[in-house]
Amino acid sequence: MPEKILDLSKPVPEHFEHVEHIKEASNYLRGTIVEGLNDPLTGAIASDDTQLTKFHGSYMQDDRELRNDRRHSKLEPAYSFMIRVRVPGGICTAQQYLDMDHIANTLANGTIKLTTRQAFQFHGVLKRNLKQTMQEIIKSKLDSIAACGDVNRNVMCNPNPYQSEVHEEVYQACCKISDHLTPNTSSYYEIWMDGEKLEHTPKFRAEIGNDEEPLYTKRYLPRKFKIAAAIPPYNDVDIYANDIGLIAIEEDGKLIGFNVAIGGGMGMTHGMKETYPRLASLIGFVPTDKIVDTCEKIMTIQRDYGCRDNRKHARFKYTIDDYGLDFIVEELNKRCGYDIQEAKPFEFIRNGDTYGWQKGTNGKWFLTLFIEGGRVKDTKQHKWMTALREVAETCGDVDFRLSGNQNILVGNASDEDKEKIDAILASYKVGEYANLSGLRRNSIACVALNTCGLAMAESERYLPELITKIEEITEEVGLRDDEIVIRMTGCPNGCGRPYLGEIGFVGKAPGKYNLYLGAGFSGERLNKMYKENIGEEEILSELKPILKAYATEREEGERFGSFTIRKGYVKATIEGKDFND
Repeated sequence: MPEKILDLSKPVPEHFEHVEHIKEASNYLRGTIVEGLNDPLTGAIASDDTQLTKFHGSYMQDDRELRNDRRHSKLEPAYSFMIRVRVPGGICTAQQYLDMDHIANTLANGTIKLTTRQAFQFHGVLKRNLKQTMQEIIKSKLDSIAACGDVNRNVMCNPNPYQSEVHEEVYQACCKISDHLTPNTSSYYEIWMDGEKLEHTPKFRAEIGNDEEPLYTKRYLPRKFKIAAAIPPYNDVDIYANDIGLIAIEEDGKLIGFNVAIGGGMGMTHGMKETYPRLASLIGFVPTDKIVDTCEKIMTIQRDYGCRDNRKHARFKYTIDDYGLDFIVEELNKRCGYDIQEAKPFEFIRNGDTYGWQKGTNGKWFLTLFIEGGRVKDTKQHKWMTALREVAETCGDVDFRLSGNQNILVGNASDEDKEKIDAILASYKVGEYANLSGLRRNSIACVALNTCGLAMAESERYLPELITKIEEITEEVGLRDDEIVIRMTGCPNGCGRPYLGEIGFVGKAPGKYNLYLGAGFSGERLNKMYKENIGEEEILSELKPILKAYATEREEGERFGSFTIRKGYVKATIEGKDFND
């Protein structure tokens, strides 16, 4: 039997990644964060502390477009912080949305980024405002703990529990998993709230000074860990991209449990064939009452066996491929004390959002709105920030729901609220989802430049422009309304799940991208590189004949990704190990 990598009885081995030493010495994520926040001579914090603030939900960044000018002026980089706010299951109240709007416009850069993990994200928070921003988030009855870092991240699911009784049960299960797997350290409230614990602070978290971490230990996980649940036939959270993907199984309208898939992950590194995206592997079925325990035990296997001497090899997907799926399942059964049952039948038909109004089981209305690139902001053409603020102020009983595709839902609207919302959106000329092309409705882009330190090329700022040019082609060949999943990231780390795009772009250099084709429309198949390191002119020239052929040669019901495989443009790719072949 393989030996566990995690051995708390011994010091951290010297050859382990430096981050492992930082976590061990951090006193449960404290480090010297407080001292760094109180240093007025710099807009930055210590390098080691930038690793620890991730666990608190924040990344230190700088404006890359100002680097050279500031360097020439002998100034330090224009540092600021990104903060990610957890919204388990993706649902918040109208007041909480207004709180997020207020923070964005008073303490951040005036925009809200909606992430692909159903979180709010603020950019441009200066160090002197970081603590106040955290306090405002916590006072809103949300938080940012574990939104980043080597822990379980925000647990995702369909954000409309009122679609059915099963949806409600799945949402409740996801909230329980999220609560159970939240880190126990009290350092979060100690640092950001000066030790104050508000009435709404969950009771399962540690009292100040009592930081025992029975799940994570003082070394936490080797890398980030992600969980999502989907209700067939809609895979709107891309469960196969997660370390644990939960597929709801119902009988006679009741949730009986979940099929469990493990080992999904999107990140890779250019030029390193030993790194690759991987789809989660289906291992069996677990009854609802055992799902929290099962998720815990799966996570602890990764904690104990995951690689800690190479972060590029530290995700759960590599642990599974290193040890073998059979070993992982055997170890899981042993830790659970029961055997995972045989998986039950299911089918997915798509992984995007369905736009427009829908009526819930509670008799209220739910509106899914397309937010391009997930960026809520006001421009000359579209005043999304103002429109959504007015909806929240005018219709205080509604709630706001974040999808896994960077979009937003306004939920629990009465008939009267529905009319008011339509009028508000029309007055600001937003919400016209029906006029969007099928390509644009199914687009996702990561933040990339100018703040992400890993970005090699543009993404959020460029994809809308590129789609406009591709739309000229789809209009010409009669595909304007056909839904095609298109995704772009500025680097290969996979934050926008580009390897599940029927058309995927991954930044290689400024203005240059690797073009991928062939993913499944419902997220069940990876794409594969078609062309490497190409710019806009070549992108358009390569896509035009393929799209034209698709318009005239596709079979009935055939999706674009499947067509590119049938016609031989790329090979079908299910296993991550085959991605770079």
